[in-house]
Amino acid sequence: MLSDNDRSGPFWTAMRGDAPMPPAAATLGLEFIDADPEAGTIELAFTATDDFVNPMGNVLGAFLAAMLYDTIGPCVLATLGPDEFQSTLDLNVNFLEPVVPGRLIGRGRIVHRNGDIVRVEASLADSQGTVLAVATATAKVIPFGVTAV
Repeated sequence: MLSDNDRSGPFWTAMRGDAPMPPAAATLGLEFIDADPEAGTIELAFTATDDFVNPMGNVLGAFLAAMLYDTIGPCVLATLGPDEFQSTLDLNVNFLEPVVPGRLIGRGRIVHRNGDIVRVEASLADSQGTVLAVATATAKVIPFGVTAV
């Protein structure tokens, strides 16, 4: 089994801090917590700021969807080789509870992989463990550097 330090590719270099975090991930306050590539799981944290809220003071669903999207993609990326990337083909989000600004935990897991098609699910929870939103997605493994859909 490879340690995270032995893994290469754009995902791992960013998660180790050897390369800048992608701007969208930085905007969401993405923080790498853990990944188990063999199990196809990942855990990340996000920071929902006051800049993300609607007039009611709740975090906009679009930001929650972006956090779930940024959990699903890395969940797949953590399992790939350095010459592979992923392209998300669909994303289905369900909002379960109102969300206030703060630290949110994103957990993703690969449900099924058949060739280059991967089914993934993810959740966002607050610091008490309450699941606030969930998502499912389909991704396609593509060569790194190829323009995706």
